[in-house]
Amino acid sequence: MNTYILLLQCKDQKGIVAKVSGSIFEAGGNIVSLDQYSSNPQGGHFFMRVEFTLKGKAYDKNKLKEGLDAVAGYFKAKAVLYDRDEPLRMGVLVSGPDHCLAELLYLYKRGELAVKIPFIISNFAGHRKPAKQHNIPFYFIPANKNNRREKEILRLVKEKTDFLVLTRYMLVLSSGFIKSYAKDIINIHHGFLPSFKGKNPYQQALEKGVKIIGATSHFVNDRLDAGPIITQEVEQISHKDDLKSLMLKGRNLEKRALSDALRAYIEHRVIRFKDKTVIF
Repeated sequence: MNTYILLLQCKDQKGIVAKVSGSIFEAGGNIVSLDQYSSNPQGGHFFMRVEFTLKGKAYDKNKLKEGLDAVAGYFKAKAVLYDRDEPLRMGVLVSGPDHCLAELLYLYKRGELAVKIPFIISNFAGHRKPAKQHNIPFYFIPANKNNRREKEILRLVKEKTDFLVLTRYMLVLSSGFIKSYAKDIINIHHGFLPSFKGKNPYQQALEKGVKIIGATSHFVNDRLDAGPIITQEVEQISHKDDLKSLMLKGRNLEKRALSDALRAYIEHRVIRFKDKTVIF
């Protein structure tokens, strides 16, 4: 028995659920869960996540895909079918800060992140040891703001990953890199977006006298810290907090925001739409 997940989005219109369900039934599938959302039933946008099982040989899957492709064409929908038993390949880029990397590796070791990690790339050689401890290939590429060495990184990541995660990678990826990679990149930003973009967000928060700090996990696009938000975590602070305490509290927020975002993405619960996300 195989388990599949379908993510579909299109203009809201009558009959979508019926057609999708019928196509799955005709292929011999059994729906386990179905979530849907419409931004507006009158001309809005429709989103759907369907998880279902399918028994049988390869021709059943082919019949399923043919049927779902026909449904997607009929509704002019964007539809992507995933095999839940085929883990995604997640490439990791990280700089010096190690707290998000440590959390990610801990969850990976425990089997709570059902992914393959083909490698860790870092401009900080000290991460070689934890990579070795988890039997993950490590590539030290000493990139900096004057030489980002993106061609070297791109050669490694383009064919061997399904998506990338930036676990506090402190260099901004160029629009050329993003366009050439052409797959999802997930970042953790140590600030509550859309406020406090760029460098030193905790210092920015301290200077503004805010009463809440946060961390944001988001997709990377060609604008600084402006990609669609996946998850956010916040914590209240007071006038008694200084920069050191903000950074300490913030590290825990960053770990939680990133791990929640990765779980949602790996479980195929995230649908991107324009500059937003729908999370089932």
